[in-house]
Amino acid sequence: MLKVHICHSLKLNVHCFKHHVKHNKHYSHCILNSVCLYVSAQTGVVMGKFGHLYEQQYAVALFNKVRFDIEGGGSPQPQLLHRKIPLENKSIFSGSLFQYLDENKKWRNRFFFVPDSYNISYYDNKAAHDRHLHPKGTINCAGCKVLTSIEQYMDLISNCLPGELGSSPFLKCATQFPLILWHPYARHYYFCVATEKEQQKWHAVLLDCVRHANDGLSEEKKIQTPAFTDAVRLYRQAQGHYGTWEMMCGEPSQILSNLVMEGLLPVLRDLISPRLKGKLHDRQRNWMLISDAVYSLVQGQCQAQYEAVLQKCEVARSSLEASIRTDMDQIITSKEHITNKIREVVLHKSEKLLKVSIQPYISSILDALMEPTSRGFAEVRDVFFRELVDMSKNTLNDGTKEALAQHMEKISMLAFHPVKMQSCYEKVEQLSLEGLQQRFDVSSPSVFVQRAQILMREQMDDAVYTFEQILHQSLESQTTEELCKTIQRCQDRVIKKFDYDSSTVRKRFFREALLQIFIPYMLKQLSPSCAPELPRFQELIFEDFSSFILVENIFEEVVLHSVMKDIMMAVKEAAVQRRHNLYRDSIVLSNSDPSLHLLGENPSIDWAGEYGGTQEEVDDTGEDRRRVKQVVSMIQIEGSPALPSESCMEVPGVNDILEEDGEEEEEDEEEENSDVKASPDKNESTSPKASEYAPDGTRTPSCGAFGEMDGFSLLIHLS
Repeated sequence: MLKVHICHSLKLNVHCFKHHVKHNKHYSHCILNSVCLYVSAQTGVVMGKFGHLYEQQYAVALFNKVRFDIEGGGSPQPQLLHRKIPLENKSIFSGSLFQYLDENKKWRNRFFFVPDSYNISYYDNKAAHDRHLHPKGTINCAGCKVLTSIEQYMDLISNCLPGELGSSPFLKCATQFPLILWHPYARHYYFCVATEKEQQKWHAVLLDCVRHANDGLSEEKKIQTPAFTDAVRLYRQAQGHYGTWEMMCGEPSQILSNLVMEGLLPVLRDLISPRLKGKLHDRQRNWMLISDAVYSLVQGQCQAQYEAVLQKCEVARSSLEASIRTDMDQIITSKEHITNKIREVVLHKSEKLLKVSIQPYISSILDALMEPTSRGFAEVRDVFFRELVDMSKNTLNDGTKEALAQHMEKISMLAFHPVKMQSCYEKVEQLSLEGLQQRFDVSSPSVFVQRAQILMREQMDDAVYTFEQILHQSLESQTTEELCKTIQRCQDRVIKKFDYDSSTVRKRFFREALLQIFIPYMLKQLSPSCAPELPRFQELIFEDFSSFILVENIFEEVVLHSVMKDIMMAVKEAAVQRRHNLYRDSIVLSNSDPSLHLLGENPSIDWAGEYGGTQEEVDDTGEDRRRVKQVVSMIQIEGSPALPSESCMEVPGVNDILEEDGEEEEEDEEEENSDVKASPDKNESTSPKASEYAPDGTRTPSCGAFGEMDGFSLLIHLS
């Protein structure tokens, strides 16, 4: 019914567009306004429902946090130290890439910079970056897929329009080594490099950017994050979407935009695709332009409305918290009473479902999770061990603290070196839930793969940080002759701690993954019979406590506890059998370093500055500044000298690249002239045009594939 209403609404708008064309020469502005109003209206509907859920879940999350602060909670104490700001004064990578420019269908050589935020900035050249000019654009990789062949890309875009199939690409790659960033709703980015070695390194870097952007919301926000994730999950469940969701990634505005587009895009596609004219390639590219324009509009509105809801909740926080602290005991008693009532209704149905549809599959799914994940963590341990062994060997040859400092400078950022960590990540990418995905509504194992990879990176950095803190402390009282023995002792201590923490982290990951698989399935099966009975329990809650006790949340908690016992038992049995080097729950590693936790307050060690004798650089203003160090080394062709001005291998000039058929030399000369005019003499001359930036400083959508026509212009043209 909702879809029929939306379709009818848009058809009325199209009818108004055509009527307006005949009577108003300024019809294009009205058409664009009508399209924006329609998209905004649908976004407003979704955000209204989400906002109501968020306000409810915010109060519940606040209650849970206050209760946890009072009562506390137990979990195994990690043995390794954790670095608070791992990438301080660091960047990940930078270098030159060919980029395909939609507006003129040409390939251009541009300079790309990946900072510690993993948001990729690109410039006309390295000089523009070094002069701190505005980038031509910034790429947030949340929700993207990194592709290394045109064939992979064609497989994805061939499904973007209903009933459309195509096998030939709509662009010609300038080299044999493409790199493509694909997104289901936003703009696609096309790159290529000159060698396979470059492609492999950039592929690892881009995958790390996607991995970082998809990592989820900050766990430091103990109220906002659970409130947000629960509100999104409840909204999707109300729409009939249970199970994992691949697009639960990025910042809140991006996740909410994905939520809106999940329902909006299919309706727009059904209505607009019949109006798209021309060859298949043109229709596909036009549709991608429209999708990107709509996504940008939706994201801006979601950002504004989410901030308004969040501000409203933050204003009410103090009064809610005062009520919680005053009535904590009564709230807990009331919640336990309601929980017992709901358990009486749900438990027998839940246990029956558990016995028939869950228990037979727990061990097989756990095995599918454990095998690749444990191989990945084992590879992390091996990579870390090999780096320390190499350092020990080199120390034998040059047993000075200066040489040791040079090696530690490289090892300190090992966890964030995507190329060196790639072998670890590849192990867990073999994770497969084939045969079980459809049964339990698991959209893709990528959700679990990326989470495991993030945990592997954290474990690696914890091990490296602990090692360098212990080593640094030991060096203060050791002579140069004892360096190798000191390294060996520190290594043995850290490896032992790593094995214990690795076991703890993996067991927690297995439990959480099994819950993510089973709970949505159980809720989907139980909700039709249990949900109608829940409202009568809400009447038993005092009005003063109703903000903190929601029967829907209690229903899910009852379902969770019903399956948790079986999951805990399965993971415990795997540990008892010593499978995959898991410690038993009864084994608690004694704290052999009682003062080690004090070192965790120390900042990262500047090995080069402390032992290498380097001095801080001074800029043109006379102020001291630290040089931002790059984690990934530059790429060089074997046998060629290093390029002094580039961190990536130099690529051929524009004239060495074949343009697409039909391109004329005059167009190329015009583009070259425009590039020259944009060369930096003043800061404003190389900055993007003012119209390319929104009032908040963010870049507006690219104009797209057909001249100056953007997505909304295409909608006007189609109408």
